[in-house]
Amino acid sequence: MSESTEALLRVEGLSTRFFTEQGQVNAVSDLDLRIDRGDVYGIVGESGSGKSVTARSIMDLIESPGEITSGEIWYRNGELAAAVEDDHGHAVDGSFVDLLEIPERVRRSLRGTSFSMIFQDPESSFNPSLTVGEQLAEAVEVQRRASANPRSTRARTRSEEYSLGSFVLSTMLPSKRYVSEESRERAISLLELVGIPDPVERADEYPHEYSGGMLQRAMIAQALAGEPDLLIADEPTTALDVTIQAQILDLLDELKRETGMTILLITHNLGVIARMCDRVGVMYAGEIVERGTLADVFDDHVHPYTHGLLGSIPDVERAGGRLEPIPGNVPSLLDREMGDRCRFADRCPKAMEDCLSHPPEVDAEGSDHHAVRCVLAERSYDESRALPDDYFGEPDRPAEAVDEPQSDDEPLPAERTQPTLEDAGGDGS
Repeated sequence: MSESTEALLRVEGLSTRFFTEQGQVNAVSDLDLRIDRGDVYGIVGESGSGKSVTARSIMDLIESPGEITSGEIWYRNGELAAAVEDDHGHAVDGSFVDLLEIPERVRRSLRGTSFSMIFQDPESSFNPSLTVGEQLAEAVEVQRRASANPRSTRARTRSEEYSLGSFVLSTMLPSKRYVSEESRERAISLLELVGIPDPVERADEYPHEYSGGMLQRAMIAQALAGEPDLLIADEPTTALDVTIQAQILDLLDELKRETGMTILLITHNLGVIARMCDRVGVMYAGEIVERGTLADVFDDHVHPYTHGLLGSIPDVERAGGRLEPIPGNVPSLLDREMGDRCRFADRCPKAMEDCLSHPPEVDAEGSDHHAVRCVLAERSYDESRALPDDYFGEPDRPAEAVDEPQSDDEPLPAERTQPTLEDAGGDGS
């Protein structure tokens, strides 16, 4: 965890919706988030919980039929705040700028230079007709132009300049040079930075000539082209084997230490969260239902969904232990089906009548960071209505799930207990 508590990004009341023929889909609802400079903040949850939409909302990459319908995204950039204050004073709060209130051309100039993103599928993020080195050098050149003038419109890239006709014509003509030798050298140094061997030769190869792990490294290099303060990593280890996953996580950790970069890490893997993150937000059905430090979420959690996620971690040290599945399915996010109620109520083993109303977010007593969106939180933090110590104890097992009797010479399987931060692969540091 970084020693500084200076916020780099504050997201307040963010809601992103998609307008479909079936109705309005509330992908992200009233989301609050604070990321301190130098921290790694993790967002974890099931597929479809809104993690990637949150990341794309921050990057201003929501396309039709999606729309950010409300909220504020405050980013710390004193130079930009001073530059836009005269024309857009309502978008400035000290050294913070509301990214949703400044002109689009200014937002685009920040993308890649102030904050950048690693996408889930690197294969679909590279142009197959250009070498990796060309694309990295192009990214370097674009980011340099944007950095030179925060008010400038983003420079057009080679892939954007061509109409269909000019593209066809260009295939019959010698390739035109679009980047400087300096940008190419910077591209090669980026490939070397992310651990790609023989970067000079590899820069002249096409994306299909890279392995999955190497292509992910190249995408990280591309995201670093503008030397951003904030890196958003959306499932950076998806579709990679465990060895390559570990290498990519080691790379991100090393880059953070060397550059002081702040990272927003999106994942469904609690082991990755425990290994990498300083703070965590647990996301369910478009909302962050619990957030806090690693210890808050892994060892002192209150929300039943957080408990369910932790109960799903396999424990190789306890033979015969059973996983605790979360019953039911993720609810529909359509407006007409959601209702004004707790979104986890239908799946929650602790649901009560109070859960029929939408729960507010409750801060833990004596904590500036641990907060829970659950009526249980009010009882947990209220000594007069405190939850019993065994509130999250083992549920009764149904009769059909009971194991067959074991012989006298067979040891009984160890009882499965709730995983802790140490079990998930973190050391709490």
